[in-house]
Amino acid sequence: MNNSNLATPELAVIDVKGVTRSSFIMRSALAAGSVYGLGAVGPFVKQAMAQEDGGDVDILNFALTLEYLETAFYTEALKKAKGLESATSELAKELRDNEAEHVAALTATIEKLGGKPVKAPGVDFGNAFASEKSFLKLAQTLEDTGVSAYNGAAPSIKSTEVLAAAGSIVQVEARHAAAIRLLRGETPAPDAFDKTLEMDEVLEAVKPFVKS
Repeated sequence: MNNSNLATPELAVIDVKGVTRSSFIMRSALAAGSVYGLGAVGPFVKQAMAQEDGGDVDILNFALTLEYLETAFYTEALKKAKGLESATSELAKELRDNEAEHVAALTATIEKLGGKPVKAPGVDFGNAFASEKSFLKLAQTLEDTGVSAYNGAAPSIKSTEVLAAAGSIVQVEARHAAAIRLLRGETPAPDAFDKTLEMDEVLEAVKPFVKS
């Protein structure tokens, strides 16, 4: 399928290299977003978590994989992105630091629960750093994806303490997306509710895009 025909083609160029269940779900979520748009990510994640009930540690490791992805994105952007204006560069630094703190917090929580944190997967962001415009476009898409993914995982969380922690992170992810929209000259909160799609449609559409 041509990337220009995808709902969110920016996600299709991201390569998450990992063999853990968490990285597989992340690749699947990105594929769902590419095919049907960001509204597909939440229900995809919800169903993926429901298929194999590994408990809160599994969900936290999925969230950790997402935070690894975002941390790597901003870290690479600060080294490689071309033509970033000072305001954009400062925001990228702040977001990188936020995501790194999320990684540390999720890692500590997983260990506190007696689990083993997953390792950071390898990632490739394609030509996202060719210009400030391409960087901001993928940054917005990634933050929106993060919000949708957290929303999709939340119903499967059993511990109220873990749910509260995830809620505190997803709020920050939403603020990230709003800040990036403002830099792009867009409305910070264009929709009152996140859109969703039927999971059967999404699952069927993303099969060709998910690498085992």
